[in-house]
Amino acid sequence: MVNVGIAGASGYTGLELIRLLVKHPEVRVSALTSETYQGQRVADVFPALAGHIDLDFVRLDSSLTKDCDIVFLALPHTTAMNHVPGFLKDNCRVVDLSADFRLKSAEVFETWYSVAHSQQDILGQAVYGLPELHREQITAAKLVANPGCYPTGVILALAPLMTTDWVDLGSIVADCKSGVSGAGRKPALNTQFAECNEVVSAYGLGTHRHTPEIEQEISTLAGRELRVTFSPHLMPMTRGLLSTIYLNLVRDLTLDELDKYYREIYKNEPFVRILNPGVFANTHFVVHSNYCDIGLQIDARNRRIILTSAIDNLVKGAAGQAVQNMNLMLGIDETTGLDSPGIFP
Repeated sequence: MVNVGIAGASGYTGLELIRLLVKHPEVRVSALTSETYQGQRVADVFPALAGHIDLDFVRLDSSLTKDCDIVFLALPHTTAMNHVPGFLKDNCRVVDLSADFRLKSAEVFETWYSVAHSQQDILGQAVYGLPELHREQITAAKLVANPGCYPTGVILALAPLMTTDWVDLGSIVADCKSGVSGAGRKPALNTQFAECNEVVSAYGLGTHRHTPEIEQEISTLAGRELRVTFSPHLMPMTRGLLSTIYLNLVRDLTLDELDKYYREIYKNEPFVRILNPGVFANTHFVVHSNYCDIGLQIDARNRRIILTSAIDNLVKGAAGQAVQNMNLMLGIDETTGLDSPGIFP
């Protein structure tokens, strides 16, 4: 058994990690940290976990490495980076679910997060944890930067087109909609029930911090710098994330050709499902699962490709993908603990 710890275990992502890991046959949850609930029984704070875990929440410090072989950091952005060097020094592998090691450039990180990166010397060690793109590097990694939820859905939908000559890569528009849990568990005015129920609202237009993450990965695939118009929206639902992405065509292309191409690209990917032509992604069919569903359409009249993708923002968009990365790092089947369908309705 591999001993795992979760730092920041009382947030939505941390709790989703607990839910997945307590049933994982290859690991043992050995330490859970929470600044809010330290010293309290996990099952007392979260009764749904009664009978599944018998631990107290503890404070995050260097002693965590004594009990853990691998640690998940579900901590706020710009906080996680300062804990990583100590874990790596003690030969404890890390899956970081914050944004602190996702961007390869310290300058880009500072531009978008308004703070200097304090661990630039180890920034280059981090592997971007999207298994469909970086599986080989993840298996050998000591530090994996788990992708954001929006980038996961957008990049997986776009990736196959980045190496074709079918589309104008300067025309990418990603219109995305997320459930409220994507904002985290910390109370905020805009996520109170009376503020977000029966409301759809755009936010972070042109400024959202997931933008450089998307651009970094698709630019690497395309072999040149690309930019994306990324428009996130908050939806009156708890979880789920839907992306609708538009690209201009530069040659005639049929839906059957596009479908065949996507199926070939993703034929060996256990968590990417290409939907039948004319069927579009729907969050209902992926919530509580680690799947990314991708639907395709050709708008021949306007000479555009329309891509749709759906994920659970807390699973494939966070905790599930983190477990998938852990499995690869440990050399076990990457579907272990994750191969269950979504819950519908």
